[in-house]
Amino acid sequence: MSFHSIKIEDELYTVAKRHAIAEHRSISSQIGYWAKLDKLASENQDLPVTFIKDILLAQNLKEDAELFEYRAEQI
Repeated sequence: MSFHSIKIEDELYTVAKRHAIAEHRSISSQIGYWAKLDKLASENQDLPVTFIKDILLAQNLKEDAELFEYRAEQI
């Protein structure tokens, strides 16, 4: 993976820093998350942004998920 430097306004940097701290991300990861979320929202305008956020969260959580086996009791 390669990295590139970009210029952003101080206000965006400050807001991204606050969110990054709250969500335990780096500032660049926070801005990347916002960019990904915006891209997905633009491509799926019929879906609420909160639904898209939940999908992204679920994708990250599935790596830690344990398989649930349903066992029906016989009567």
